[in-house]
Amino acid sequence: MMDIRQLRYFIAIVEERKISAAAKRLHMSQPPLSQQLKAMEKELGSKLVERSGKYLEVTEAGNALYKNALEITQLMEETKTEVMEVGKGVNGRLTIGVNTFSVSGLPEVLEKFQTQFPKITYKIQQNESSHLCQLVRDRIVELAIIRLPLPLDDFSVLHLCNEPFYFITSKEHPSFDEEISLTEIQHHPLLFPSTEGLGVHYLILEAFSRFKLQPTIVGECSDISLLMDLVSADFAASIVPETLLHRFRGYPINAYRISSSTELTGSVGLIWLKDHSLSKAAQNFIEIIQTI
Repeated sequence: MMDIRQLRYFIAIVEERKISAAAKRLHMSQPPLSQQLKAMEKELGSKLVERSGKYLEVTEAGNALYKNALEITQLMEETKTEVMEVGKGVNGRLTIGVNTFSVSGLPEVLEKFQTQFPKITYKIQQNESSHLCQLVRDRIVELAIIRLPLPLDDFSVLHLCNEPFYFITSKEHPSFDEEISLTEIQHHPLLFPSTEGLGVHYLILEAFSRFKLQPTIVGECSDISLLMDLVSADFAASIVPETLLHRFRGYPINAYRISSSTELTGSVGLIWLKDHSLSKAAQNFIEIIQTI
């Protein structure tokens, strides 16, 4: 069966028009090259070249083989280059999940990554942290930026940051000091971000529970743009991580940092599967995010 090596032999024969010249170009002796040509003609059942004086002329069948041989060998070279680039992380795809609340500084990280690796393409999927963990387990994404705490026995975890939480109200709401306690907050109607039992929702309830306080919860809203609209319309107040204040600058709201004594902070981490060979693109992303 004809192989890529024989195609390269035939290309040299066609372009040099002499077996001796082709053999010299290929750094081989003439008899084995003549044997290879005969083997190809026998396999294909067609004469590929004909002698015309001192030179070889390509037959119609040989011309068809030559044209396809050029395309095949070029594709092989391009494939080899692409595979090597993917192996080095120069080429390929970065697949990453991002928590619904996003993470401060992610656009800057991706911009730096793109500058260093301009050939990389991206799949960025947004969801709740618990669902992102499942996407990593199912290998739909390689990496995920999530909010803790969550059970993470299956994962390697890179801690990225801790961030404070803020009590937010509409501009029409009576103002407070710059810092506020959970005791002061508990009687205000609260619209919780996220969904019951998940991520941020759990963190906030757990903080109230530690101080034996009962918050006044009027509902929950996982659509953060809508939540901010409802707060600014004085529908309810809310408690959100600092990242959201950066993402939704310009909203007509007041924001008060929740007292550090409550220990209500959000921990953000980057996760990937333990004992799983990461793509070079993912490895390069991890290196970059650690520097910012």
